[in-house]
Amino acid sequence: MKKYYFVFCKDDLMLQRQADGTYTIPFEEEPPIEVKPWTTILNITPLSDIEVKAYSIDTPITNHPTYEMCPLRQSYYKLPYPLYLKAGKCAELLYWDRNTKFCGMCGGHMHFHTDISKRCEVCGKEVWPQLATAVIVLIRKGKDEILLARGRNFRSDFYGLIAGFVETGETLEEAVQREVMEETGIKIKNIRYFDSQPWPYPSGLMVGFTADYESGDIHVQLEELQKAGWFHRTNLPKLPEKLSIARRLIDHWLDEDLS
Repeated sequence: MKKYYFVFCKDDLMLQRQADGTYTIPFEEEPPIEVKPWTTILNITPLSDIEVKAYSIDTPITNHPTYEMCPLRQSYYKLPYPLYLKAGKCAELLYWDRNTKFCGMCGGHMHFHTDISKRCEVCGKEVWPQLATAVIVLIRKGKDEILLARGRNFRSDFYGLIAGFVETGETLEEAVQREVMEETGIKIKNIRYFDSQPWPYPSGLMVGFTADYESGDIHVQLEELQKAGWFHRTNLPKLPEKLSIARRLIDHWLDEDLS
């Protein structure tokens, strides 16, 4: 029976070019690239009742007639969206497998107990894949302005939204308020849930919110941001990529009825 095989080399995903120029994931009865005796092939939740497997290879595929490597982020623009989402899940589970070879309690070897859990062969401790939960918020000032910022770790010259990881002992809304205050010094109100997004870089969950400006002047936290400011909808800077929830939040705001 044919299965989807998600094959990774570090952060790159192997895609299959089709005759019409589009891309897909290899759909074969056996692994499309030879596996080593020590290769772990993970069983992933099926996609539309089709089995899904994932594994890593040591050397990227080059000069192949139909296969090519693609960074996981860029695969968003090449794959059908359900396959991109499944690729993210595969990447997260492969990352988890690589980082849970030994028990954190006793140092014993960890072995798969179920498809998404491992058990220590010595002390019996069980572990499951962990998610790092982060919040991200679009802050409106009136109808026509939003707060945008350039993070110190941004790889290009785009501006994004205020975001940060949720800390222990706080709600998502409290995390939004804290991150905004820490990074910009302003107060916000009317915090509302927007949507969420798996963010497999490497194992995150982004939870999106909208909020309204309440008070305060912007004072940038230089450890996190290069700059931040209010931008009018008719004069926006370079924005995040379409694959991100940040861009979805901004596009939704731009499409709002202004009447």
